[in-house]
Amino acid sequence: MTLSSPICWNFARVGAVACLLSSPLTVAAQQSAPGATPAPLPSPTTSSVLQDRPKSEEAQKLAPVAPPPIATAADQIPIAKLKAPNGFKLEVYASGMVNARSLARGDKGTIFVSTRLLDKIYAITEKNGKREVKPLFSGLFRPNGVAFRNGALYIAELNKISKVEKIEDNLDNPPKPVVIYDDLPSDEPHGWKYLTVGPDNKLYFQVGAPCNICMPSERHAQIRRINLDGSGAEIIARGIRQVVGMDFDPTSKQLYFSENQRDWLSEELPNDKLNRLVSPGKEDFGFPRCHQGNIPDPEFGWGRGCEGVSTPLALLGPHSAPLGVRFYTGSMFPPEYRNALFIARHGSWNKTKKIGGDIVVAMLNSDGTVKLWTPFITGFLQDNSYIGRPVDMLQLPDGSLLISDDWNGAVYRLSYSDTHTPSR
Repeated sequence: MTLSSPICWNFARVGAVACLLSSPLTVAAQQSAPGATPAPLPSPTTSSVLQDRPKSEEAQKLAPVAPPPIATAADQIPIAKLKAPNGFKLEVYASGMVNARSLARGDKGTIFVSTRLLDKIYAITEKNGKREVKPLFSGLFRPNGVAFRNGALYIAELNKISKVEKIEDNLDNPPKPVVIYDDLPSDEPHGWKYLTVGPDNKLYFQVGAPCNICMPSERHAQIRRINLDGSGAEIIARGIRQVVGMDFDPTSKQLYFSENQRDWLSEELPNDKLNRLVSPGKEDFGFPRCHQGNIPDPEFGWGRGCEGVSTPLALLGPHSAPLGVRFYTGSMFPPEYRNALFIARHGSWNKTKKIGGDIVVAMLNSDGTVKLWTPFITGFLQDNSYIGRPVDMLQLPDGSLLISDDWNGAVYRLSYSDTHTPSR
């Protein structure tokens, strides 16, 4: 399918502009046959999530929100309902990617898009003004993490990390991934990985807690780093429940990461949080004994409570599910956004009145602490139902920002120009 005419909307309320496409896009990804009933996406962790659910009538109504089994057609993506500040334009960069999750960019401009619930990743390429989406590989298991360095694509599955050399030269027939690290547990709950390359040229990823709330083993609830060849594994942080977004401060080079806190304590507590790792190998972020930095767990908090727990930089709302975090280092956006931290809140499910479903921006003080955070792109949550769910972000060389949406199976591009004006 090729789309060649841009369809744009002005955000009258906020002065931003949304476009369906800025350039032609050829979609060669998974789509459902006309009239066919698509199979639901697998739900590997629902049972573990619900086993701690309270018995009250209202709590029994709450359950994880199942994502659509097919990608939304490009011309049906409700991008006009998303709102951004004056001067910002949001457009569909690519679509047709079921369960689009983490983002990475190759040296030659290929955008790699992971999935969590399928067995593949996608590659977005552009040639002669046309973008094409093609699925890569098959048989991968929870390939949520992707990173790129020195011509190689790194893929983090549930229990292994692999490397694919010269991937951009072989997109039509990619080599088989070569496992570089597999000293990992195979638990489904919080087993999917986020993967990134640090300023020290090492791979960073998390091993989540295999539960909603429990005493994890020595192999769980931690952040690790390894060399690019899989050697030199280190545990650099403990006491994390689940992390699905990391980035490094461009000035201090310190690691910032989002963290999803426990469920079923209450609808309003605990808050999910933004953390900073100052002393690798020495910090405890609290799980399972302490939540949001100051709430002892009613079962595991006896004795020490929150003593010695690293204080979060920001509380991001109860069950708001912050995922991708990205420092903005470009020059396209206004100066006040330089070195600001954008955070994708996937949105809650175990709240009667949902929150999140947005991109927020955190402004930092000179010491790296959070001065304030505010909503930036809103509208993914409408009338307590999702019309989209943001996951990850990636800055392009021109300073624009890509945003993945695993609900619609799409990637959006956010750009800025002071010539973008509201409709009259």
